[in-house]
Amino acid sequence: MDAVCPRCKTTSYRNPSMKLMVNVCGHNLCESCVEMLFVKGSGSCPECNIPLRRTNFRLQLFEDANIDKEIDIRRRILRDFNKREEDFGCLRDYNNYLEMVEDIIFNLANNIDIVETNKKIQTYKEVNKEQILKNRIKPSKEALELEDLISEERKIRGENIKQEQLLENMEKANKIRNQEKLIDDLMFGEENAEQILEQHKEQVKETKKTLFSHAGQDSKTAQEHQIVTPLLPDTPYHYQEITLDYLGPEPPSYQMLEDGGYTAHILKANSGELAGGYVETVGCLRAVQEAMMGLYFNPAAPPVIEHVVE
Repeated sequence: MDAVCPRCKTTSYRNPSMKLMVNVCGHNLCESCVEMLFVKGSGSCPECNIPLRRTNFRLQLFEDANIDKEIDIRRRILRDFNKREEDFGCLRDYNNYLEMVEDIIFNLANNIDIVETNKKIQTYKEVNKEQILKNRIKPSKEALELEDLISEERKIRGENIKQEQLLENMEKANKIRNQEKLIDDLMFGEENAEQILEQHKEQVKETKKTLFSHAGQDSKTAQEHQIVTPLLPDTPYHYQEITLDYLGPEPPSYQMLEDGGYTAHILKANSGELAGGYVETVGCLRAVQEAMMGLYFNPAAPPVIEHVVE
């Protein structure tokens, strides 16, 4: 589908160099319209009349501009709502905090209770001001582990580069010595030229074997200093079919949907989607499952999500 500017109606088909820009409101404009409407640096969105700044426009990355809007909102919210699991007394409190953050992002992305949501954000920032600044500076546990892995990998890569350079220099030096020796033997040797060439080839082969053996010993020594991961026992995998408890009537299968004609009115998957493993019956089956799931749910009964058939 061709990208279209909602203001000037220019399409990417007629203008392949057209670039769509998006701002915090989630409505896109082509680059030419942005330069025209925001020539003074600020202006209003042509669709929602929200005051915008030219500097806040950026290149639209996704076909749906609302996705870019949600990404910007999520990045801005998570900058302040940066608490971690170790900041809470239990996992339930941390999960409730994450759910609250997702509700805030959802409201802002879908223009729901904007005033109340912004008040909630402002109150949170005032109450947790010191902790927000502290968590911005303090790296997370995952970041520290990743930094250690990167430094270790960089160290190993540097050692491998040194070994390769050393081996290359040794090969160049041996090649020069062998060439000089071959010239001297051909000029001053008493043997036949063919015999001298055969001896020279044998010497080159022996030299290469010696170089590679030294390189292998050096690499083995370097590997001894690395952490060796123990091998897991090689046991065959036996598939066990999973039985889902839908808390409602059992949804139909793929074959039942096709036989009943439910997939006839679904948009067919294109070649790119088929190459990725998607078929149109997946979306139809998912919609039917979501519609039927939880119809028999009883809040008083203990929750049963799924179980595996033994």
